[in-house]
Amino acid sequence: MKILLLGKAGQVGWELQRALAPLGDVVALGRSDADLREPDAVAATVRAMAPQWIVNAAAYTAVDRAEAEGELAQLVNATAVGALARAARASDAWLVHYSSDYVFDGSGSRPWREDDPTAPLGAYGRSKLAGEELVRASGCRHLIVRTSWVFAARGTNFIRTMLRLARERESLRVVADQVGAPTGAELIADVTAHAIRGAGAEARLGGAYHVAAAGEASWHAVARHAIARARERGAPVRVADGAIEAIPSAAYPQAARRPSNSRLDTTKLRGAFGLALPPWQAGVDRVVDELTAAKEP
Repeated sequence: MKILLLGKAGQVGWELQRALAPLGDVVALGRSDADLREPDAVAATVRAMAPQWIVNAAAYTAVDRAEAEGELAQLVNATAVGALARAARASDAWLVHYSSDYVFDGSGSRPWREDDPTAPLGAYGRSKLAGEELVRASGCRHLIVRTSWVFAARGTNFIRTMLRLARERESLRVVADQVGAPTGAELIADVTAHAIRGAGAEARLGGAYHVAAAGEASWHAVARHAIARARERGAPVRVADGAIEAIPSAAYPQAARRPSNSRLDTTKLRGAFGLALPPWQAGVDRVVDELTAAKEP
């Protein structure tokens, strides 16, 4: 089986190179090889390589900047995705596409199900939703993977930022009224590989799925947990646990509104593929351990 992986250098793409390797011949491309800002060229790459699976881990992810760069976000997260989907349909390939909890408005406190109404709050969420819609409209066989609060030992993410700030500052202020589940890129990649095996054997398993670690927490709780773990590991931490202040979103204004409720219901995924998802703490601990061992969070 030939798998074309796009976005190999990103947090999820990096882990996918490992997770997909046992499934077949993985052709991993970065922006210099396949730039989603050039949809026609990317579609041509699909036609030339003729893979059985296309895994698109490339995306425009600058949530705040998207408010000023809405056209670019739409180009990368929607127009290019639509071109990929149509190329997949033409070559009878499967497409794996990653989406986000930002397609929802963040209301309520119940975890979002795959069939719940969507209502993005900002440009980034609108571009991700548009990408989903184009995948479905293409008629290609697909897996749409919605996830949330992605982190890894590489790249720019909340866990790495908190460890850096804890090393540099004596006090921190962290938002406490947004709730979700930190989900490791490693977990997303492993679930993707498992789902590809399952959907490849049973086409009826195609569709949209929510992938998130088990449990829930606020950003403030996640920060406290990660920093406490780093302290236990003997990492240099200046901030005391009592000096991590819980604040409302309004006290930390950003260009794009964030969903207050980023909980994702994973019942459908777990039932379809027979998976048990680990608690978010396990993934955070593993990444903190890796970063503190490297002495370079």
